[in-house]
Amino acid sequence: MSTAQQSPQAEPAEPRQPLRRGGLDLRLVLALVLIVVIAGGVALLSIGGNSSQPSVGGVHGVRSASYDGSLLTPSAPTPPLSLRNYKGEMVNISQFRGKAVLVTFLYTNCPDICPIITSNLRVAQNLMGPAEASKVQVIAVSVDPRGDTPAAVAAFLARHEMSGRMDYLIGSQGELGPVWKAWKVGSERDAQQPQLVNHSGLVFGVSASGKLTTLYPANFAPKEIAHDVPLLAST
Repeated sequence: MSTAQQSPQAEPAEPRQPLRRGGLDLRLVLALVLIVVIAGGVALLSIGGNSSQPSVGGVHGVRSASYDGSLLTPSAPTPPLSLRNYKGEMVNISQFRGKAVLVTFLYTNCPDICPIITSNLRVAQNLMGPAEASKVQVIAVSVDPRGDTPAAVAAFLARHEMSGRMDYLIGSQGELGPVWKAWKVGSERDAQQPQLVNHSGLVFGVSASGKLTTLYPANFAPKEIAHDVPLLAST
């Protein structure tokens, strides 16, 4: 599940995210308002559908006349993100400049939110059709360095029909930690159920010019992303 950390810039507002507990009833998770204490700060994060706008730290999601997702205010450059995927290939988010990029943070053993996010991203790609789907790169970053082995990730992607459609990045604690911090995403093992991980459940929309632009809650509607990708890819 989820947490939040820092964004890549010395700007006042950096993305921080909701802390979700693995194993909670999904209906409760999606409705929950969480108070997350991270790095000595307290962030009030609301998770909801279209009626509540997600927020991360000092960056707030606001309604937009153009985007179906929440528009990040203030906008910020994309945090650094450079890791190997489960195939061992180096991936840097900057290599996708010119395309929209959707970034989320998952783990393969997640019992509720992660499968929902992954499945809805697949549905969004299907709604776009091949031409529009080619304008977006979907990236998932592991929040479980112990459990997200190459074999586990390959099985997860195959199970959710996302093989070749999502770049799933993994690494050691030392490699993933700086990314979590830059994106203000926390990862902590559940004290009572150590097989579960508390982490954030948001999806970030990055424009073709490399700006963090939109934010989607874990229970986003696929049609929202299908609508927003062409806009992100053109800005």
